[in-house]
Amino acid sequence: MTIYIDADACPVTRIAEDIARKYGIPVTLLCDTNHQLTSDYSTVKVIGAGADAVDIALINLCKRGDIVVTQDYGVAALALGKGAKAIHQSGKWYTDDNIDGLLMERHLAKKARRSGKHHLKSPAKRTEEDDRRFAESFERMITQAEEESK
Repeated sequence: MTIYIDADACPVTRIAEDIARKYGIPVTLLCDTNHQLTSDYSTVKVIGAGADAVDIALINLCKRGDIVVTQDYGVAALALGKGAKAIHQSGKWYTDDNIDGLLMERHLAKKARRSGKHHLKSPAKRTEEDDRRFAESFERMITQAEEESK
């Protein structure tokens, strides 16, 4: 099992690394050339700039049994299709049961933005409670993945 993090502006990278270290699971951080990432634990892969370059690289690397951390529903859907588990930075698990609805919400939101009639709010500032919720959910995902691999 490897943990892949769509690390461009990901607020939970260090939390995920700390938990992965606890379980001895390797982590790969993927980012584009516009971001500078360093890690004393993870492998950092800098992917060339370009629309979806990081997303494509992440999906090409992940496989069944891996875990993907991403806020991108499209990346999550592709990871699930490869048999990987996927989790949002909020701690919400992407599943076969919820991914279609999430993709539809994304589509409708994009359509609303294009129409110029949208009233979407910016995301709320991240809190310590958000970090705690992610950590608990992520650790639960890891233990479930380890059980399933036995």
